[in-house]
Amino acid sequence: MTPLRQKLIDDLAVRGLSENTQKSYVQSVKGLACHYRRSPDRLTPQQVQDYLLFLLRQRGLSPSSCNTVRYGLRFFYRISLGWPDPHLYVPGAKQPSKLPEVLSQEEVVRLFTVTTNCKHRALLMTTYSAGLRVSEVTRLQVKDIDSERRCLRLVQGKGQKCLVKHF
Repeated sequence: MTPLRQKLIDDLAVRGLSENTQKSYVQSVKGLACHYRRSPDRLTPQQVQDYLLFLLRQRGLSPSSCNTVRYGLRFFYRISLGWPDPHLYVPGAKQPSKLPEVLSQEEVVRLFTVTTNCKHRALLMTTYSAGLRVSEVTRLQVKDIDSERRCLRLVQGKGQKCLVKHF
């Protein structure tokens, strides 16, 4: 492992970023270095900018994937290498705003009635009524349900927060 890569990993760990974020950021810098077949500290800001445009246009990455790479490279150049902001301009990709798909009452009823297993039905109903994410459902335990107050205590939801959701 190169000293530069180790410095990036150390900087990410010191700042307490999640393991997935750390992997994504390291992969972003690795992809840039592989693309140019040079150490990323020897690249110009224009080359970094061109790489992001390449990812967006030629590779067809989604705006959210390009933003992940963008933030990884920005972290590397600003924090690990200590480059001042004006020397690096990385264009951000705008993400299209999407409205969530809302099921009709008939679709919700059909979803619940098709499910014959009682445990599966309870899981679906809880997930839908409280608007939970998959990661939140997988961590849900019986002790987290307060049926009197009709709420759930979610430990380590998105962003590792502790939340209370009412249903």
